[in-house]
Amino acid sequence: MSTIIINGRSYNVNGSNIVVENNNVYVNGKLIEKNLSGEVTIKFDGVLANLNSKGSIIVNGDINGNVDANGSINCGNISGDVNCRGSVTCYNVKGDLYAGGSITILKGKI
Repeated sequence: MSTIIINGRSYNVNGSNIVVENNNVYVNGKLIEKNLSGEVTIKFDGVLANLNSKGSIIVNGDINGNVDANGSINCGNISGDVNCRGSVTCYNVKGDLYAGGSITILKGKI
């Protein structure tokens, strides 16, 4: 079980695919939070499979798949590709990396 925090509200979830779309947050296709407005802040504790977001995301762990974000991403290792319109801060990226902002590759272990 992992924890997702959306605008300060915590949820324990089974799943690791996050989609943020039309002001709604889905984990493995299940609606977790709806009708969000303004800036949405999401933090995820655990290993994430894939991430698709219109905003910025912080993952306290690794992403074992691909990332597509309109905002910035801050996480551990990324095993897939990254397409981010904002900045990327992470440890290692095994796939291709595109960022509209800055790219910071950290050294050491999470």
